[in-house]
Formats: sequence, structure tokens, C-alpha cells
Amino acid sequence: MRKVISGRHATVVPVAGVSGDAFVPDSPTQPIVCCIGQPVAGNPTQFMMERAFAAAGLDWRYLTLEVPPNQLGQAVLGVRAMGFLGANITNPHKAAVIQHLDKVDESAELTGLASCVRRSGEHLIGENIDGKGFFQALRPKVDPTGKKAVIMGAGSTARAIAVELGRAGAGELVIVNRSADRGQTLVDLLNQKVRVSSRLVHLSGDYAVEPDTRIVVNATSIGSGDTEALVPLDIQALAADMLVADVAFNPLGTRLLRDAAGRGCKTLDGLAMLVGQVMISFKIWTGVDPDPVVMQEALEEYLEI
Repeated sequence: MRKVISGRHATVVPVAGVSGDAFVPDSPTQPIVCCIGQPVAGNPTQFMMERAFAAAGLDWRYLTLEVPPNQLGQAVLGVRAMGFLGANITNPHKAAVIQHLDKVDESAELTGLASCVRRSGEHLIGENIDGKGFFQALRPKVDPTGKKAVIMGAGSTARAIAVELGRAGAGELVIVNRSADRGQTLVDLLNQKVRVSSRLVHLSGDYAVEPDTRIVVNATSIGSGDTEALVPLDIQALAADMLVADVAFNPLGTRLLRDAAGRGCKTLDGLAMLVGQVMISFKIWTGVDPDPVVMQEALEEYLEI
């Protein structure tokens, strides 16, 4: 049973039906879920979901829908009217979609972003699974409890990851960002709402992580689509007792991760995070644990890696 916050207020109500048995639709029609974003070309989620549905013996469909910002409200109405059971929400709609939903859970309330929507009766409920997908990929490698983490960036992905690390018991979060205003907004959220010790480093030049850092995350777009892009980190400050993560999943093997591996660090790539997010969506909608190997192989096949 999960806690869900109703509307804009912090009124917590219980919502069941997520971690139990497989969800059985009360309609004879084929269950449909979707992805809503713009642009959506090249998004591998549909390919992964369709493979996972087949492997689980579920006769479900996943649609990828390109929706411009000025038509998001109509798209959500369409989800309601057509009886879709859920939706993944991608950029640029993660913040704007909340006003069109009936309820959000604590993760969406804290981040102001919803990346997964599920139907519960007549209600559409949003939550943020971006940070949860990261945590699911991180947990087998490093337990963040009590540890210092550095997060490069202060955008939506950084916010989701920082909130989830804070909720998981991280000891301290250091937000490194070029925009002081945007970075401070995230730090204030973490200190005041998530209640995890956090501070801002205004980036100018390459940032050298402190020796007691244990987790370093590049949550910027640097490295996405460019295997040689340089993240503004002092690579010589990285040590073998650190884990370095990069949210970029295409191309695989960013310059940051290669350099970090050369320093003896554990590494975590964006593929593992994306698989984690898609697995969480699958479980939310169906109640079934998907096969992670099927998900991983489908993603690698789609990306031709």
C-alpha cells in the first residue's frame, strides 16, 4: 500500500493494488498504456514494454504518442476517455501534467514532476519514478545510507535523483550547478522538505569532489549523443572507493564513465537506470514483476549495442 497525496494539499490517503497480485482489468477490451511526450522519436520504452508483456503472457499494448505542450490537457482527457490504464510522461510534460491529474504520490509532490500515471477507478494518479529507477539500479552496487553524494545539475532528472537519495537516507547531498538560482532552489527543497543535509556549489571550471564523497552523478545532458563530451569534473579527484553514475544511455560508455573506470571507480550507466524506470512502470500497472533480462536485452537490441 502506498501513500498518495490528494490534489495540491498534503492530505495523505492510502492507495492499494500496487504490490499485490497482477492487475485484472474489469473491461473485456485489451489493456492499453502509453508514453506521452515531445519529441518521442527514438524512445525505446515501447519496444521494451511490448517484449516484457509478451514474456509475462500479458495481452497488453503500449503506444507512443507525440503530444505538443498546448495539447497536453486534451491528451490526458483522451487517456481518461479511452480507458487507458496508465502512461509514462516524458519531457517536456512532467511538471505540467500534474494539474491534469486527480492525485499524486509523495515523490511527485516533492519533485513537482510526474513521470508515471496509473488509473485507479476513475482517478488518474501520478508519481515520479525517475529517481526510483536510479535507486533501483544503484542499490545493488552501493547503499547510499549515510553517504555523501555529488549531483551535477539541478534540472528535472537531478531533482528526482536527489529527492530519492535523500529519502533513502543519504548523509549529505552536494548540488553542483552553473545556475546558482536553480541550484539553490533544489538545495532548499532538499533541506526543507526532504530534510537531508544539502548545499550548493556554484560551478566555475572543473569541480573536484571531496575525498569523503562516495557517489557522483552526472544528471546533466552532457554526454548524451556524444561519446567524447567532457563533464566539468576533475577526474583526478575521483577515487576507487567512489561510484560514478551517468544518466546518459545513448551512446553507451560516456567519456565520464570511461575516465572513472580508469580511476578504479565503480560505474553505473543510464541503461541500468532506464531499465529500472521501465520495470517500475510495468509493476505499477500490471502488478507483475517483469523479467529484467528481457528488458535489458530489448533495450540493447533497440539501441543496436
